[in-house]
Amino acid sequence: MPDSPSHIPLLRAHARHAPWNARGLAAHVTSLVNGAGMRPTNAAARAEPSARAVRFYVANGLLDHPDGTGTAATYNYRHLLQLTFVKIRQREGQTLDRIKDEMKELAGDALERRVASSLAPALGAGADTTPDLDLDGQAVWHRIAVANGIELHVRDDSPAARSQAILAIREAVRATLGREDIR
Repeated sequence: MPDSPSHIPLLRAHARHAPWNARGLAAHVTSLVNGAGMRPTNAAARAEPSARAVRFYVANGLLDHPDGTGTAATYNYRHLLQLTFVKIRQREGQTLDRIKDEMKELAGDALERRVASSLAPALGAGADTTPDLDLDGQAVWHRIAVANGIELHVRDDSPAARSQAILAIREAVRATLGREDIR
């Protein structure tokens, strides 16, 4: 799999959304993996992670223990990488036992590179590039409803106007809205 150093800063940008509760972490990972257009190979891979799945992965050593306990438990960027890696490998057909073994062999930077490489389609949506401005006012804009009273506006000629990119952006915003510290 090709190394994606240019995608690592884009992946790291997701750290600013931390900390998450279990549900917020699961939603954020779901939007990233779905935005990358990865096709699941089995039912376990198809399932979107839930707060319950996050706790299951912690109990089984696939994710590090969160800061705090119970409903006060919070998850950080390292947890985002770990859960994303689990879901990526599940979608590639690997068992949880095999994924757990692989994670033991991956240092933090290797895990980050692997996740960035797998998510390249979602991370490289082109949102970091600026298309030429439409000076004559003929641009076509898409309005995407995110939540009650919140919508995204994406210009048609933007690289981020691809349907997968729009879905990933919308879901990341929805996941962020679920965080209690910004309500």
